[in-house]
Amino acid sequence: RRPNDAGILSAWVGSALVMIVTAALAVPLGVAAGLYLEEYAPKNLITNLIEINVTNLAGVPSIIYGLLALGLFIQMFGLGQTNFGAGLTLGLLILPIIIVVTPEAVRSIPQEVREAAFALGADKWQTVGGYILPAARPGILTGAIVGMSRAIGETAPIITIGALTFIAFLPPSPVGAGF
Repeated sequence: RRPNDAGILSAWVGSALVMIVTAALAVPLGVAAGLYLEEYAPKNLITNLIEINVTNLAGVPSIIYGLLALGLFIQMFGLGQTNFGAGLTLGLLILPIIIVVTPEAVRSIPQEVREAAFALGADKWQTVGGYILPAARPGILTGAIVGMSRAIGETAPIITIGALTFIAFLPPSPVGAGF
């Protein structure tokens, strides 16, 4: 209402806080789930169904995630209209994308790398953590960046939970006395 008081700082800080929560939730959880599905889970009907369902979840419209978050995070858990609730919502939105990309990046590593690590005496965890994951990092990071760019561009789930309203003030600082 008052152009002299308007600015982009509060929107920028709020968006940055939401994206920090989103990245902190979705990236480690998605990479861990993708690594488990590719390297550790037995290949059977159950894991095939899980992979198919995760792939289908990557195509669900974002408004559905917003309605889920409205019912789950806002009403059931009582988080309110906060940056944390918005970050959880967007984290759920991009989690399937990261889970789908991680096994693909791991599959792109040649089998010879695994065999060489085993020949040097590494166990399964040392092979995955020391050789496979660093080699697959570029593909995993690409998927995480694509997911984060989708998350920052999505407004429907955030509008649904009511976190995206006109705010002319900075949100409270999560760590210090102020920004």
